[in-house]
Amino acid sequence: MNQFEILRFALRGLLANKMRSSLTTLGILIGVAAVIMLVAVGEGSSQSIQKNIQRLGANTLTISPSFSGGGGAGG
Repeated sequence: MNQFEILRFALRGLLANKMRSSLTTLGILIGVAAVIMLVAVGEGSSQSIQKNIQRLGANTLTISPSFSGGGGAGG
């Protein structure tokens, strides 16, 4: 089977099942777009966090008060 026969066989299958082929193509496009969007959001978040850390400076130490309730027996 040469490449021309393989291509002809594939095109025949695509044309015979138009709805299945179009839905498969649509699913692939939506999946690729979702992956691209997630990567872009991740990169943007990473850059934003890095800018905030750089704005603080390397010699900054932040201490904030907090209360931690004891877990012992009350009485």
